[in-house]
Amino acid sequence: MSSLICGSLAYDNIMQYEGRFAEALLADQLHKVNVSFLVPTMRREFGGCAGNIAYNLKLLGGDPVIMATVGLDSAPYLERFAELGISTRCVRQIDSSFTAQCFITTDADSNQITAFHPGAMTWSHENKVADAGPVKFAIVAPDGRDGMLQHAQQAAELNIPLIFDPGQGMPMFDGEDLKNFIDLATYVAVNDYEAELLTARTGLSLAQIAERTKALIVTRGELGAEIFEGGKKFDIPCVPADRIADPTGCGDAFRAGMLFGLTEGYDWETTGRLASLMGSIKIASQGPQNHAPSRAEIEERFHAAFGYRFA
Repeated sequence: MSSLICGSLAYDNIMQYEGRFAEALLADQLHKVNVSFLVPTMRREFGGCAGNIAYNLKLLGGDPVIMATVGLDSAPYLERFAELGISTRCVRQIDSSFTAQCFITTDADSNQITAFHPGAMTWSHENKVADAGPVKFAIVAPDGRDGMLQHAQQAAELNIPLIFDPGQGMPMFDGEDLKNFIDLATYVAVNDYEAELLTARTGLSLAQIAERTKALIVTRGELGAEIFEGGKKFDIPCVPADRIADPTGCGDAFRAGMLFGLTEGYDWETTGRLASLMGSIKIASQGPQNHAPSRAEIEERFHAAFGYRFA
């Protein structure tokens, strides 16, 4: 059965700054920042959380259905997914707007500064979860504010197991909004920075968030990930990457592995390890959707890293 991925489709404009942000930003002058970064390289990539998750899920053999809104410039993206066999039947085009645009600058330490224009994503609430038909799991990833609120509520009302992935959309919500998301969700997935924001805004500890959900997943970059479930904690190791090329989209690749593991009924250790591997594969490639290992290659890499097969 399909997995519904509610979130953004966007064009990513990715720039590389050869220095370090920490050397250009003065801690005592952050209230009046006026700084320019020379970026010798720039690429335009297919991106957006829903697009990235769906792309990685398809690599694993999953059946993603994207629910998103795009603009008048969306034809190249829709044609790409048609060629990949990724369903866009729940993608709505808004002819009065551009597709969402992300401008990402990465420094020498893989830190990122991102500017995001939501564009057509603002109309995401016009999509309805029920229109997707039967799905096994749903994920609500960063999208338009109203769309995220409504899609989480609709998934819960339809008894669809839901992953809440606030990501960079978290600043749009106050503590009560986030508590509501947590209570609607079956699972919550955040990175370590987002976990701190989530606890600060809700007043809930990680343990309390885990108690209100079936599982809480916290990714910690090169330190791996932690999965809190049923009073237990699973420590998921980081899989060493072939090279560190570009962190953009690594979190989405991780979530695709997690979504695939849940859909297939794997235990949390296997699910987390597969998710970790997908992030490792992605970080070795420039752009969020340019890595293209076969399913057999993914299986072999998993076996090499962990000594057993996930399938």
